[in-house]
Amino acid sequence: MARAWTLFTLILWVAELVLWGDGSDVLLLQTAEKGSPPAMILPLHLSAPNSSNFNFNHHRQLRGSHPNARMRLHDDLLRNGYYTTRLWIGTPPQRFALIVDTGSTVTYVPCSTCQHCGTHQDPSFQPDLSKTYHPVKCTSRCNCDNKKNQCTYERRYAEMSSSSGVLGEDVVSFGNQSDLAPQRAVFGCENVETGDLYSQHADGIMGLGRGELSIMDQLVEKKVVSDSFSLCYGGMDVGGGAMVLGGMSSPADMVFTHSDRHRSPYYNINLKEIHVAGKRLPLNTKVFNGKHGTVLDSGTTYAYLPQFAFLAFKHAIMKEAKSLKRIPGPDPNYNDICFSGAGIDVSQLSNKFPAVDMVFDNGHKLSLSPENYLFRHSKVRGAYCLGVFPNENDLTTLLGGIIVRNTLVMYDREHSKIGFWKTNCSELWQRLHISDAPPPVPPNVKGTNSSNSTSLEPSVAPSATLYNLHQDELQIAQITIVISFNISYLDMKPFITELAGLIAHELDVNASQMIGVGWVLGSG
Repeated sequence: MARAWTLFTLILWVAELVLWGDGSDVLLLQTAEKGSPPAMILPLHLSAPNSSNFNFNHHRQLRGSHPNARMRLHDDLLRNGYYTTRLWIGTPPQRFALIVDTGSTVTYVPCSTCQHCGTHQDPSFQPDLSKTYHPVKCTSRCNCDNKKNQCTYERRYAEMSSSSGVLGEDVVSFGNQSDLAPQRAVFGCENVETGDLYSQHADGIMGLGRGELSIMDQLVEKKVVSDSFSLCYGGMDVGGGAMVLGGMSSPADMVFTHSDRHRSPYYNINLKEIHVAGKRLPLNTKVFNGKHGTVLDSGTTYAYLPQFAFLAFKHAIMKEAKSLKRIPGPDPNYNDICFSGAGIDVSQLSNKFPAVDMVFDNGHKLSLSPENYLFRHSKVRGAYCLGVFPNENDLTTLLGGIIVRNTLVMYDREHSKIGFWKTNCSELWQRLHISDAPPPVPPNVKGTNSSNSTSLEPSVAPSATLYNLHQDELQIAQITIVISFNISYLDMKPFITELAGLIAHELDVNASQMIGVGWVLGSG
C-alpha cells in the first residue's frame, strides 16, 4: 500500500501577549533538543481579528552544524574603549560584564579573595557560594601557588596593565536565549589587577584568543560548538552589537581572507594594500607583514599602522579632507589629527571623508566607511579625529574595534579564514532577539547569591529590548504561528501535545496560555 502523505498545519493561538511596534518585529524560535538545528527567525505581523492571512518567512538564518551561544554586546568604543558581554558563573549563577577580547587567551573575573582589585560593575565572584565550583589542582602542567595546591595564571598587556590569580572550574552559562547549554569551564579568579584593568568599569576579560584556557578552545575541545565565532560591533554613537560562539552560515557576499594560525599567536589577516579614495597608497606590500603581521584585536580600541604606512595613510586622508578645518584634539597630551565642519550626522560623513579599502592577498576587498577610521571629537560639535595611529617602533599592523564597526566578523578557525560583512550590527542584534536575562537556575538549587541577586535581573526591560517601542501604541495582540509538515498525519499525531509544549516553553509562556491547537488535513 502506497504511503499516504498529509499536509499537517499546526495553528497556535497565544493570547495576552503584549506587543508594541508596527509589524516589523520578528519572533525567534529555538529548537529544544541538543544537536538540533539552531534558531528559526519568523516575522511578526499585527493582523486584524479573524484574519486568515498566514504569511511567514521560513528562511533559516545563522544556521550552523552545532548549537551556538548567541549573546548581546554592550558598551561602545568612545565612552568605554571596549565592548562587553554578560557571562554567568557558578550555581546559583553570578553575573559578570566581560570585555570580549580576541587578543586574550584566558577568561577571568575578580575573586572575593582579591588583594588588589578595583571597584567594578558587579560584585566579585564568590567561590564559596557556588555549589559547582572546584579549584584547579596543582600539577606539573601548570604554575602553582605558594602552597602548591592550586594552578595559577598571569597576564600582562602592552598598556602596562596586568591580571593574576588562581584557576578554578565551574559551570559557565551564556544566557537563556542560547542554544548552547551551560558548560563546565576553567577560568581565572583574580587576586591582583593593575593598570586599566584595576580602574575599568567592566568586571574582567572574556578570552577568545587561541590557547588552552581560551573559552573557545575549551568549548571546541568538548565538541559542543564548531570551531568558529563571530562578533558584530555597533556603529558610531550606537554601540552594542551581537556575538555568536559557534558556527553560523556566512552571507553570500561576505569577504574572506586567509588566517594562518601558525603566523603568530593572534588572529592574522593577509592585508596587502590600502586604498584611499580609490588610490592605492604607495607602499610595499611587505609593510603589513612585519613582526606579527596584520592582527585583528577586538580588545584594542583603535588601529595602529607601522610608521611609514601611517604617514602615507594620514597624508592621503588629509588631502581628501582639505575642505575641512584642522583643529586640535580633545586631549592636549596627544597630537590627534582632527577636523571640524563635517556635521553631526554620521550617515553623511562619506560626503566629507574618503572611502578606504583594505585589499587582501586573494584580491578581495573590504570597504571602510568614515566611522571605521574616525572617532567623534568629545569637545567640538561636528568634529572628528583620525582613529588610526602610528605603532611607534613596532612593525605589527594592529586593527582594533574601530575598524570593524557595523561589520560582522566571522573568525572561522576551523577553515583558517576570517570573513567580513558590512551590516548594521544594531539591527542584527534586534533580529537575533538575544536576551540579557540570566540562564535558568540548575535543578535542585534554591536561592541566589544575596550580594549579587539584583545583578541577575535584565539590565533593560524585556519590552524595550525585544520590540521597537512606539509611545501610546500598546496593544493586546494574538500571535498566530503556522508550522507546516509534509509528513504522515498518523506519524505526527502522538507528538502534537509534546510539540505544542515545546513551543510554549520556547515562547516562555505557560501551557495554559496555549488557548487552541488545531490542524488542517489535506490529501496528497
